[in-house]
Amino acid sequence: MSNLTFSHYIDTVTQSNRWFRHQRKKVLACLLGLFAMLVLAGIASLSFGPAGWDLRLSIAWLFPGTWHDISQLQLNIISEIRLPRLCLGMLIGAVLAQTGAATQALCRNPLADPSVIGVSSGAAVMAVSTIALGPMLLELFGVNASMLLPYAAFAGALVATLLVYQFAQSAQGVQVTSLILVGVAMNALGFALIGLLSFYADDSALRLISYWTMGSLAGANWSALTQAMPLLLISLFGLWSKRQQMSLLLLGEAEAKYMGVNIKSVKNQIVIFVAIGVGAAVALTGLVGFLGLVIPHLSRIVVGANLKYVMPVSMLLGALMLLASDWIARIIVVPAELPIGIVTAIIGAPVFIWMLRRQLMPSR
Repeated sequence: MSNLTFSHYIDTVTQSNRWFRHQRKKVLACLLGLFAMLVLAGIASLSFGPAGWDLRLSIAWLFPGTWHDISQLQLNIISEIRLPRLCLGMLIGAVLAQTGAATQALCRNPLADPSVIGVSSGAAVMAVSTIALGPMLLELFGVNASMLLPYAAFAGALVATLLVYQFAQSAQGVQVTSLILVGVAMNALGFALIGLLSFYADDSALRLISYWTMGSLAGANWSALTQAMPLLLISLFGLWSKRQQMSLLLLGEAEAKYMGVNIKSVKNQIVIFVAIGVGAAVALTGLVGFLGLVIPHLSRIVVGANLKYVMPVSMLLGALMLLASDWIARIIVVPAELPIGIVTAIIGAPVFIWMLRRQLMPSR
């Protein structure tokens, strides 16, 4: 190797190392900034609401006796209503963003997310079935339908995911066009079944179904959170453990296989982890759209396409967006509460259109 060639090689390696150090610093700064914003959003969520608007509430709850004019009733509202709602919002936001990033990596399609390809509608059909048939299940079998809701939604999400993925398969792998078209058909079928079940549901179940299909964190409590947390954590940690394999899948199935990835096994595991997370999330909060589609896009804009960085940023950003949306839903029509799915759609749709325009517009 000549001195000139060796010098050029050293310069290239040095520039590459500088770029990686700069990227790590950028990701770290982004994570710290999002964490700080999440802490502030959590304080706002605990301190503000229809029952009280006082920043001292969160401090008085953390340090009892700080202010004697804070009543025990206000502290109980934080402990039993606002805190489980805060924890559930952060967990659901992180799971929906994570499953969105995983679905896009699995399909190698930036338009894929659990709601677009029919996974959410599959979970919704089973959850609505459980709600609509709840009185019959209780009367005939003595089974409380609310206890079955997360598991029924998981089963629906898993079946929908497997069907969509199977129908989109071809000799060349998963076809993007087929994936989206099958997802559209699955969504149409799912909402038709939801409409049919709503038609036969009684008045109490119908009100619950109507509100539930628009998404809400109003039903958050420690019992529901404890019941669904294992499923949500399994989904989060399971998908995080597959980040390297998913990054290789983005290069193409042939390349990933050449690098030692068991394609079939990894895909099956990703499908199961996505179904677990989406099923549990849909069972607890109903249909909350655009998080799984928009958040991974925003994360890639900030930190690049490496899933090692995209996934943690997506989790924090998803938790932050859902907390902010829930806070807006709680205060915008006091004393009533706006369904959170409406807020996320109003925020997410313009952001997604802006991102599409940003990608389609030629650089100047």
